[in-house]
Amino acid sequence: MQQLRNPKNVKLVSLFVAAIFVLGCFALSLTQSGFGKTASAASSESAIGVVNYQMLISQSPDLKGVDDAMKTEIENAQKDFDEKSKEMNEAEKRRYYTQIQERLQNKQKELMDPVIKSIEATIKKVADKKGLSVVVEKSTVVYGGVDITDEVAKALQSGK
Repeated sequence: MQQLRNPKNVKLVSLFVAAIFVLGCFALSLTQSGFGKTASAASSESAIGVVNYQMLISQSPDLKGVDDAMKTEIENAQKDFDEKSKEMNEAEKRRYYTQIQERLQNKQKELMDPVIKSIEATIKKVADKKGLSVVVEKSTVVYGGVDITDEVAKALQSGK
């Protein structure tokens, strides 16, 4: 116990602990950076695909049905607002208009969810078929990646 109170021994133990910590951090950084992997193994693990998501949505065969349903819903909401707002003051009209807007947004989300899920499922199928581990939006990629937009669009059109 007396030896631990010696300032020289405390410095030596502290230095030893710090050295082990630094070496451990260095070893961890080497393993996380993939040091020692071959180039072919690293490239096969990072296969990245890209898609133009907005184009896929706009070309979706299901989008026509969503647009038609939303037009009907908007017309009904407009008629409803015109009828009920006749007797309202401006503050009540604004509040009611906000409620209708929220209802329309919820309806659009409800109608678009199956379309988006279908697109995402098709993207996954094409990516699995091509051996891609990640697929990202094309607009976020500066360089690289395999563009699978056309293949996904064809699969959506054919109903697969």
